[in-house]
Amino acid sequence: MSPLRITYLFLTVIGTILPMFYFVRWFQENGWSIVEMANVAWHANDATTGLTYDLTIAAITLTLFIIVESRVRKDYLPLIAIPATYCIGVSCGLPLYLLLRSRSLD
Repeated sequence: MSPLRITYLFLTVIGTILPMFYFVRWFQENGWSIVEMANVAWHANDATTGLTYDLTIAAITLTLFIIVESRVRKDYLPLIAIPATYCIGVSCGLPLYLLLRSRSLD
């Protein structure tokens, strides 16, 4: 595996662990309601609201790019980066997509 692919793998793992650590901690303290998290935590102040919109737009853009690229390349495995993006975050979905896209299609 090339150094670049190892970096993508490392970033995918870190991009999964770090957000999930904080998400699980928040859920343990506040209850396991995604609706409550969206209503309270994602809009706690202007900074978090801005970050929420920033990441939402990035996730939508990444999704469109993954779909288009998968169709053009006829390589559908990278589509698994879409649920990773929405279930964990762009910090997982983007490096996962780049890792999968950079593999050989032989």
